[in-house]
Amino acid sequence: MEPLSTARLILRRWRPSDREPFQTLNADPRVMEFFAATLTPEETDELIDRIEQHFERNGFGVYAAELIETGEFIGFIGLNTPRFDAPFMPAVEIGWRLAHAHWGQGLATEGARALVLHAFQSLKLSSLVSFTTAANLRSRRVMENIGMVHDPTADFEHPDLPTGHPLRPHVLYRIKR
Repeated sequence: MEPLSTARLILRRWRPSDREPFQTLNADPRVMEFFAATLTPEETDELIDRIEQHFERNGFGVYAAELIETGEFIGFIGLNTPRFDAPFMPAVEIGWRLAHAHWGQGLATEGARALVLHAFQSLKLSSLVSFTTAANLRSRRVMENIGMVHDPTADFEHPDLPTGHPLRPHVLYRIKR
């Protein structure tokens, strides 16, 4: 699989050198604000292993995001097949997670737009979804900026979080080819 590139980003497969900065990113409470918990280094390594297995199984996945200008790993932007049961499944999800220092620069939107084109033109997918907890306005803004539309009839309770957890209510966004 060839890397994808934008004006400022290279979206590529994961390297061993990505593990340490990704561990730091996943341990940052600002980055993980809308997740149940930060991740340990071991959990982050397991996540990278699952991401790479997803690429091998499906021919697409969650790309490591690197700044062209510096070669710095800044997080991920990519496509994933969620592993939980929900009324909108089966589906392919588009998602992102960037280091806090790189927020507010349009990088998530830039990379996600490239992934939408890749999903529809190269992979021939018919649609994508994205979801987050209702309070995550930054991610919702990225979803809207890439042309996704909120589908309030498909909002759901995330089954991986316990009943009553404040992050359990999720909003669902969609985009079609």
